[in-house]
Amino acid sequence: MPSFALPVLVPSLPAAWRSADQQTAYTRDASAYDTRTSAFEAYRRRLVDLLPLRRGDVVLDVGCGTGLCFEQVRSRVGAEGVIVGVDASREMLAMAARRVADRGWRNVLLVQAPIEEAELPVVADHALFCATHDVLQSTAALDNVVSHVRDGGTVAAGGGKWAPAWALGMNAGILALHSPYVRDFTGFGRPWTHLAPRLQRMRVQEVAMGGGYLASGQVPARAVPLAAGPIDRDDDRDGGDRADGTRG
Repeated sequence: MPSFALPVLVPSLPAAWRSADQQTAYTRDASAYDTRTSAFEAYRRRLVDLLPLRRGDVVLDVGCGTGLCFEQVRSRVGAEGVIVGVDASREMLAMAARRVADRGWRNVLLVQAPIEEAELPVVADHALFCATHDVLQSTAALDNVVSHVRDGGTVAAGGGKWAPAWALGMNAGILALHSPYVRDFTGFGRPWTHLAPRLQRMRVQEVAMGGGYLASGQVPARAVPLAAGPIDRDDDRDGGDRADGTRG
């Protein structure tokens, strides 16, 4: 069974990146995130259900925030599985770490970094993007994640989107609802557009009267097959875990 000394792996972020991209919803207001987004719990559960999870699976939770999907994922992968939660916000991951510690989970690893630059220590069986619009618009972030999912692994994504153009009142509400959490609404009509070419058998279902979506597909086979498991790096063997639970 995987076991981590502490539930957090926290690489440093460049100061310039932090000052340029901080959003209040993910920093000073991180402690209120769970309450403010509680209405979306049913959609979170439906999104996780798109992953064919089995005991022992390794799952990347991309833009994991406070870890709201962890419990459902862990209930299916069991203590034998591994969850790697990745998020750029130190404040959100502090909430996630508290969730992990309170439940005594020893198989959850948290990585603090922009998704584009995150050093992911595993090849996963599946990846999850829950309410991560800005990440889904970054081709570099998608390439990094998909390159760490095994052949045939499932990738699921879900969140808000624009309703049909004629639903002006509804779209005004969607704008107000998602503005604290979305930095750039480019691509909000079809948030999965950049993910679709990287997967096969992609399926998209609109929910919430067209104001949301659930999508999933499989990572295609590579010329050299990629299997799930830990990535064995020379710097990991040389540095190992520090006493404070970080890696170096």
